[in-house]
Amino acid sequence: MAGNSRDSGRSVTGRALSVLTAFDVDHTRLTLTAIARRAAIPLATAHRLVGELEAWGALHRDDDGRYAIGLRLWEIGLLAPAHTALREAALPFMQELCENTRENVHLAVRDHWDAVYVEKLTVPRSVPIVSRTGGRLPLHPTGVGRVLLAHAPAQVVQEYCERGLSRHTPYTITEPGRLARELQAVRSRGFARTSEEMTLGNCSVAVPVRDGTGTVVAALGLVARSVRAEHSKLVKPLLPAAEAIRRRLAEHDLARSDAG
Repeated sequence: MAGNSRDSGRSVTGRALSVLTAFDVDHTRLTLTAIARRAAIPLATAHRLVGELEAWGALHRDDDGRYAIGLRLWEIGLLAPAHTALREAALPFMQELCENTRENVHLAVRDHWDAVYVEKLTVPRSVPIVSRTGGRLPLHPTGVGRVLLAHAPAQVVQEYCERGLSRHTPYTITEPGRLARELQAVRSRGFARTSEEMTLGNCSVAVPVRDGTGTVVAALGLVARSVRAEHSKLVKPLLPAAEAIRRRLAEHDLARSDAG
């Protein structure tokens, strides 16, 4: 009975979503018992929902009995219209950046308090990084995140700081006043830079990506080893790439308008 009390008042949809969100980057394969525990639902409920989600393709059961996210969800996620258009517009220029700089290339958008990585390109010699396509990282210690925060509404910045600025390395900016000054500098100079704030040994540079109306819709960035990086050299290829993406997005919007 106590187990059922955890589940009272939750809709079927809410319980199904709690099953899916039991998975994250640190928990990609889970047993049924672990799913029930992390979703805070009774084991019997988890068994029924997991069976339905597996039959539909949202979950996949491995030979050892553990579950993972299924391909059906990945296919549906790719249909998100705003991010699909953005990724398609940016990918050719990201590939060119990756080939020319031989560094990690990121494209990210803001979702509430996180930078969500829409696309990530790497080459064999590029520095190891913690980001992943579809993954999330905080805004303040990352180059792309700092661009997105710098161009967010003032109320968003205030609430973000009030939540507390997490420290990831000894060099992470965690003082709201200092971060506010850095965000102002990002807007003034047109790009963000970080040095070992998310990962020791790495630095990042990022620029805003605007749509046809001039609104910042994403951030484009490079991540390199701190010892070999020069911010000015990293910014130089980013600016024309961001402008090319803006033109491609404007053409996409114009084509949609004409079609409508």
